[in-house]
Amino acid sequence: MARDYAKKKPPQASKRKAEPRVPAWVWLFTGAVLGAFIMFLMRLADMSPQETAKEVKEKTAANSAKNEEQKPRFDFYELLKDAKVPTPKPDTSGPSGAATEPEAPATEYILQVASFKNKTDAEALRAQLILLNLEATVQDAKVRNGETWYRVLAGPYQSRSRMSKARSTLISNRFEALVLKRNIEN
Repeated sequence: MARDYAKKKPPQASKRKAEPRVPAWVWLFTGAVLGAFIMFLMRLADMSPQETAKEVKEKTAANSAKNEEQKPRFDFYELLKDAKVPTPKPDTSGPSGAATEPEAPATEYILQVASFKNKTDAEALRAQLILLNLEATVQDAKVRNGETWYRVLAGPYQSRSRMSKARSTLISNRFEALVLKRNIEN
């Protein structure tokens, strides 16, 4: 016998009653409250009923008095009065009789913008830096293999503030620069 599947009834979903479920946070909160209550009861069991608030205050006062007696003593003030520290004599060989201090070597800052194998690329970048109002030069350098590389340098700058200003100009125009520091020989 042939069966007509077009008139098939959809399967009926099982009619389960939706049971009310308790959210997980309710169980967590209930457990925390129950744990705190048990800890409170244990603390009460440890306390003796004879202990009153007055006795607790007396104990804390005795502890604070004991702590005041145990303050550290600093004897180094007396020790320093007796100590002698040798100091070197100042050199008075200067022109006005005052001590002369050695001068720190003057430094200059140079920004290396790029390095190229091809001199025409280096010259093109130098032209771009000149258009940005920066002093730019091309310097050739020999590397280990005997190759010649052409470095594009901006500067020299006598102070860090001028170097920082030039570097910020380069960064705003998407050039990363390497800071080189050199001592100026007199």
